[in-house]
This record gives sequence, C-alpha cells and structure tokens, in this order.
Amino acid sequence: MVGSLILRFHRSSICHFSRRTSSIISQCRMSSSHPVAAVCQMTCTADKAANFAVGARLVEEAGVAGASMVFLPEGFDYIGSSLKQTLELSETLSGETITRYSELARKLGIWLSLGGFHEQGENWEITQRIYNSHVIINGQGDIVSVYRKGHLFDVELKEKGVSLKESSFTIPGPTLVPPVQTPIGKVGLAVCYDLRFPEHSLALQRHGAEILTYPSAFTVATGTAHWEVLLRARAVETQCYVLAAAQVGPHHPKRSSYGHALAVDPWGAVLSDLGGTDSGLALVQVDLQKLRDTRRDMPVQQHRREAQYYRSLDTD
Repeated sequence: MVGSLILRFHRSSICHFSRRTSSIISQCRMSSSHPVAAVCQMTCTADKAANFAVGARLVEEAGVAGASMVFLPEGFDYIGSSLKQTLELSETLSGETITRYSELARKLGIWLSLGGFHEQGENWEITQRIYNSHVIINGQGDIVSVYRKGHLFDVELKEKGVSLKESSFTIPGPTLVPPVQTPIGKVGLAVCYDLRFPEHSLALQRHGAEILTYPSAFTVATGTAHWEVLLRARAVETQCYVLAAAQVGPHHPKRSSYGHALAVDPWGAVLSDLGGTDSGLALVQVDLQKLRDTRRDMPVQQHRREAQYYRSLDTD
C-alpha cells in the first residue's frame, strides 16, 4: 500500500488517491466551503485484520485530506471464499469490527458509511443466517442508522459465469430507513443490488435524501454492462448526488469485483471513477446549492403524478 501517490484532478473538485503517502496527501487537502465526502475502493479477502488495516488507512487519509464522511464498500469487513467461511466470520453490531470502526470515527471526528456488513441475524445459533447491513456511524462513534439490504442477489447468468443465491444465507431487510442528516447532507441508504430498483431511490428522495449511496461488490460481468448507467440513472431521476464505494479485483480464485467506485452529481455527470484495478479513494465536494438549482430548473418531482396515475393500467 505504500509507494508513490498518483493524484488526478478533475473539475477542480476531485482528488484521486491510488498508492498513497501521507506527506503528499496533506498537500492535497481540499479547501472549500462545501463539505467533502471520500468514496473508497478496496479489495477485501477473508483476512479481517488486513481488511481493517486497509479500511482504517483510507479513513485516516480521507480525514487528513479534509473529508467529513467516508464511504467504504460492501464487504468492507471481509469477503469469504465459501458459504461456511462467510457465516463463520460474521459478527453482531457490537462485535470487534464495528467497535473498531466506531473507535476510529470517534478518534478522528469523522462520519462513516460502512456498507455491506455481515451481521448475524436473529436466533443466530439456530438459523445461521445473516443480514447484509449498511451501518452509519457519526463523528462521536455512535451508530445512528442501520439499513438491512432488502433486495437480495439471486441471479444465474450461465453465459457470464455469474451464479449466486444470496437469499440462501441472507435475511431480506424488512423496511427502508429514513435518510440520515450528516455533515455532507441527508444520506439515503442502500446496498449494491438495491441499485436496480428505482422505487427504492425515489422513496428515499421523497423523504428528503440529497445523497444516495450504493456500497457495492458488483461482479465484473454485471458491472461492465450496467454499473455506470444504473448509477447515473439513479442520480438523474432523483436529482441527488450518488456515491458508490466499490470492491475491486480478485478476492479469491473464484470471485473478482468490477471496481470503478463512482461519484455522480445531480445532473448525472460522473465526477469520479476510481478504475478497475487498485484500492484507493476519491474526494468529492458536495455542493447542495447545485442540487437545489438542478431541482429548481427542472422540477421533475413537482411534475410527478399521483401514485394512482401510475397504477391506472393495473387490473383488479
């Protein structure tokens, strides 16, 4: 992880980190009246200690660079090489992994989005089933929201070499959760496959979301085909910022992730793309005035018809 620091600046609001050194990061600290979010990319394995070391380093570097909130990807805690290992490594919200990140958030005074945590479900000893949970921790180290993934990835794409039945070991979350007021704005929570369901993002927008976040571990096949277009679509239809932390590269011999952690503005423009090879982070300024201007100039939400209008083709 130590080496030369590659910085690429885009539109004067983005600073990419790939292979980092703290001395150069401090020179890249973003100075702006707008809050800064850090969108991260990781390559996690079954080694939880190594994964935490990488995640903590990203959080620390984001803090040095001026970020108010850091977004880690789905499976930030680990990605197991088998179903047995995936279940054995799972924890509760009071376990070591979340406790360590809470302590880190409190130490740095920074908010964390920890998406795709393997949380042991109710009656764990009997059911051996987990939730795929998106955890928000504030700058005091407190858990302020937990969203449990509602749409589970049960997909068999034989020609693409993709086969997974998430519902065989994961409990679908029962409800959406309200957007969370954070230092960068009101954040609406989702996880990975939720991205394919616009009803989810539109519901969060109706309840005040200004930023939508989709921590993910997209497969290479589905990511190549759909990742960017889906994220931009969610941004355009809700007129929200979209921040999508991602897993990248090989986790074990049977699984690799697409990467390309992305940030998109409310007009649908891509602000940052971390590529498909390395871990790293991107800093993004969240300009809520731009969001308000976009919604004022194209008042899509005001033009939306009542719910019954969209059900008018349904039969009894």
